[in-house]
Formats: sequence, structure tokens, C-alpha cells
Amino acid sequence: MTLHTSRHPDDRPWVDAAVATVQREAARSADTHLLHMRFAGFPGIDFYFKDEAAHPTGSLKHRLARSLFLYALCNGRLQPGQAVVDASSGSTAISEAWFARLLGLSFTAVMPDSTAPGKIEAVRALGGQVDLTPPGQCTQARAREIAAGGACFLDQFGLAERATDWRGNNNIAESILGQLAREPHPEPAWIVCGVGTGGTSATIGRYLRYRRLSTRLCVAEPEGMVYAKAWPTRDRDAAVASLSVIEGIGRQQVEPSFQFNVVDAVIEVPDAASIAAMRLLEDQLGVRYGGSSGTNFVACLQLAQRMRDTGEAGSIVTLLCDRGARYRETLYDPAWLAKRGIDPAPWRARLTEWIDRGAE
Repeated sequence: MTLHTSRHPDDRPWVDAAVATVQREAARSADTHLLHMRFAGFPGIDFYFKDEAAHPTGSLKHRLARSLFLYALCNGRLQPGQAVVDASSGSTAISEAWFARLLGLSFTAVMPDSTAPGKIEAVRALGGQVDLTPPGQCTQARAREIAAGGACFLDQFGLAERATDWRGNNNIAESILGQLAREPHPEPAWIVCGVGTGGTSATIGRYLRYRRLSTRLCVAEPEGMVYAKAWPTRDRDAAVASLSVIEGIGRQQVEPSFQFNVVDAVIEVPDAASIAAMRLLEDQLGVRYGGSSGTNFVACLQLAQRMRDTGEAGSIVTLLCDRGARYRETLYDPAWLAKRGIDPAPWRARLTEWIDRGAE
């Protein structure tokens, strides 16, 4: 018999230390708040907002970045001192830059040059490098090109749905259901989330089935983007030419982590409505959130209207994805919106009427 051993240096002590560092960070991070609201226009329906912007890196993507680093470490893909790279429209890159700094690793974010300046600045402030791509250049292809030089490609779009433990381990679905346990409607009628990588919707949808819950999952999608087009027929080859100003969700092509079969409904939301709802959330909660949070809120109101029309009581849960400060120069800038022909004012009036009186 012949014993074959690796000729590579033993990296296990470093991996052990790195995993322990990430696990300590998770233990230090308190769970995010689940904010509760009721609206006069929807009696008998409780709205809950999971404030994922409260994470140390300011967004829902903190969970994903932690999972991606652990996945790379535990699969032997990330070696001591190795550079790290990923493709991102912003929030994931910020979280990944934070974890890379925590582990003493260099990080490069490949981002579209249209990314909100606040996000680019945040990556650089955390010590990350930014590689901006022009329109038409694939950020993932550019990230793979950099990785070919020896960097570890975290590949959020390819690995999001498998890097997170969907059966528990304090994933976002388990957290939501645990926080609802003592509420009047502990098993929500709907959970609403957007789709960027597809990891969050996959985790929530799988967990609902794992727990044998009747809760349904709705994807809130910027109008004209690919998930809404592909979902009815599960068409993995679908693509769209549309572009949305709502960063973080709304893709032009079907990503590997999209899990269509765990989603029960898809609601498309115009960008102007998302921006109006984003500002309405500030009125209601006293904090500025980004555009994807507005997209989620509009979808919640549509689902609540269905429940109201059929006399159904219950609860609806959605996510507050990131802070509005990242969009100071874009979604919160009237001149930037006017240049793109976006006027959220009509939608603002309509949504305000909606939460006060419900749709007639």
C-alpha cells in the first residue's frame, strides 16, 4: 500500500484561525431588529421590516459575505495571504472588503462604473481596491480574469445559494421566524424579498419548506428585469436589455443561484414607485433606506391589498436591505433623477393614500 500526502504546505492552522475569527465576529453581531408597523388602510394586517441595514457593514449582504468567506475557507479555496476578488454592484463588495480586512487579506471589487459613488467610497475606505467596468463589460468575467492571476474568486452569483446553510444556523429565515414567535401572527402569510444573486430567496424558500410552513415567498422585482420574465416558465436562458436604477436587485440574465421553484409569486415594481416607497419608509421609520427596500415595500402593499380584499388577516414580512446614505448622489438627488426622467412624486401621493385608506 502507498500513502499519498499533499506536497503543499499545511494551511490548516491558518484556516482554523481564520474560521474562528469569522465565527467570533458572528457571535459578536447581535441579530438585526424586526420592526413592526400597522397602517390604517390595512386593518388586521401586521407589517414587519427586518432591518438588515443594521449589520456592521450596513446591509443584508453582511450575511452573504460571511458565508462566502467561510465557504471558501472550508472548501480549501482560500489560502493564507491570498488576494480575494468578487464582482458586485456595491453592497456585497463593501461587506466582503470588511471581512477581507478582518482576515488581513487584500480585496478587489469589480463594479460597474455606474455604481453609486457612496458604495465605491465605502469599499476603498475599508482598504479594498475597486476595478470599474464600462457598460457592456461583464463584471463576473473581469473578476475571473483577475482570479486567473492567483486571487480567490468568491463568486457571489455562482455560490450564493449553496454557501448559506438554508436549514438553520441563524440564517435570515430562521431569524425572522424566531423573532415572530410571540407575535399575533407568528406564521406570516408572506415573506417578500428582492433577487440579486438569488441567495436570499433560495434560503428563505427552502427554509419555509423545511419547516413545513404555509408561508408564501414573493420576489419583488424592478420592472422589466429578468426574474419576472424567466420565472413563469423557469427559463434559465432568458435575458433582458432593460436596466434599473435600483441597485442590488434586478438582473439582466438568469444567475446560477436563482431557484425558481421555491418562489410563490413575483411582483414587478416601477423604479419611480420604488424610489417613492423608499422615501415613504423614511417618513414612517425615521431612517433612510435604499431603493431595493422601497421595491420590497411596494410589493408588500400589493399583497396586503389582496389580503384585505379577501378578508384575510395576518402578517407580511420584508427586508430593509441597506442604508440610504449610499445613494445620496443618486436616488436621493433630485437633479440625478430628473436627468433620467424619473418623477417619484405621483407614486408618493398614491402610496401615501394607499397606506392611509387602502386602494379602492
